[in-house]
This record gives sequence, C-alpha cells and structure tokens, in this order.
Amino acid sequence: MPDPQLERELEQARRHGRWLADDELAALDAQQQQTLDLAQGQRQTRRKLVLLTGICLLLPPLWPLALGLTLYLLFPRTTQRFGLIAGILLLAAGALLTLLLLSLVVAILMALF
Repeated sequence: MPDPQLERELEQARRHGRWLADDELAALDAQQQQTLDLAQGQRQTRRKLVLLTGICLLLPPLWPLALGLTLYLLFPRTTQRFGLIAGILLLAAGALLTLLLLSLVVAILMALF
C-alpha cells in the first residue's frame, strides 16, 4: 500500500513541475492550514450572527438590529462601507450640533451679562 505522504508529495511535484523542498512544503502546508482556519472562523461568525438575528426577530424592540444584521449577513462588504460612511456622517453631525449648542450658550451668556 503506497504511503499517503509520498502520494501527496508526488501530486504536488506534478502540479509545480518539480519536487518541493521541505521548507517549501512546510510553507505550503501552513498556508493551507491558515486558509482552513480563516474559513472556519468565518463560518463560526456567520453562525453566531444568524442565531443573533433569529433572537432579534423574536423581540420586536430589536427588529432594527435584526434588519441590520440581516443586511450584514447578505451583503457584508457593502454594509461595512455603508456603516463606515454613516458613522463618519454621524460624528460630523454630532460635532456640528455640539458647536451649534456651544455658540448658542455663549450667545445667551453674552446677552445676559
């Protein structure tokens, strides 16, 4: 019975056109393991988000959060970009409102004194 390690190395040699050195094999294995770990982490995150969305759907006050999570699950990149833009706009609006209120307070204090 052939050794599975040798079979795997032979297949890799055929794909790359040459035998790979030990450090090249180790780097290739590490890259494949990293890819598998990343995919597993993404699956776990998606599972948690789906569960949280289901819980939010059961509680009416949390429906906006459920909508946001659903949009994130369906369109992760677009939702991240939209969230970033919305966050920047919210910070800018908050800063503008703070400056407006501060100038209003200063104007009232100047009128009184």
